[in-house]
Amino acid sequence: MKSIFIPAKTKLKINEKKISQLKLPKKIAIAYSIQFKEIAEKVSKILSVKHKITLMVQVLGCSSPKFPSETEAILLLSTGKFHAVSLAFESGIPVYVLEENNIKQISKEEIDLLDKKRKTSYLKFLNADKIGILVSTKPGQENLEKAISFKSKLKNKKSYLFIGNNIDINEFENFGINSWVNTACPRMDFDTSVINLKTLNSR
Repeated sequence: MKSIFIPAKTKLKINEKKISQLKLPKKIAIAYSIQFKEIAEKVSKILSVKHKITLMVQVLGCSSPKFPSETEAILLLSTGKFHAVSLAFESGIPVYVLEENNIKQISKEEIDLLDKKRKTSYLKFLNADKIGILVSTKPGQENLEKAISFKSKLKNKKSYLFIGNNIDINEFENFGINSWVNTACPRMDFDTSVINLKTLNSR
C-alpha cells in the first residue's frame, strides 16, 4: 500500500518584537517539528542578530539529534511537553519551549520525574519473568530485527513479540506480561510497565 505524506503548517503568528526580547543564552540551537519549520526560520533570523545559532534541526518523535558542544540552550518549537522533557533529559542542555511568543524552560523537577520513571521501568524489567517486546509497523519506527536480536539474548526470561501498527497501552493487562520493552519511538509516553530498548542498551 502506498502512503502519501502531506505536510501541515502551524497557524502560529509570531511577534517579532517579543521574539527579539526573549531572554536566552548567547549560543542557542533551534529545534523544531516539521509543522513549525517556517516559524523556526523566522525565529532564527530574528534571534541571530543578538545570538549565535549553533544548529537548526528538525526533530522527529523518535530522533535524538546531536548538538554542538558550545550550545548553551535549546529553543524548541513544537507541541507536547513530553518531547521537550525527553530532549532536556537526553541532551543535558537547558531546553526552552516557545509558546505564544513567550518561552518556558523545562524544569529540573520535570527532568527528575522522567529519570525516576525510567529507573522504575528498569527495575520492573530486571524482576520480570515474562517480557513483551513491542514492535511497530509504522515507517521509521519498525525495528523488527533489533527486537528479534534482543529476544535471542533473553536467556532467563520468557519473551514474546507483539507486532502492530497501533500500540494501545490499555490492552497490556490482557496478556499477563510483567514488563514491556518498546522498540518503536523511544519518546512514546508509556507508564512504568514499559522500558525503551534504547535505555536497556545504554546500561
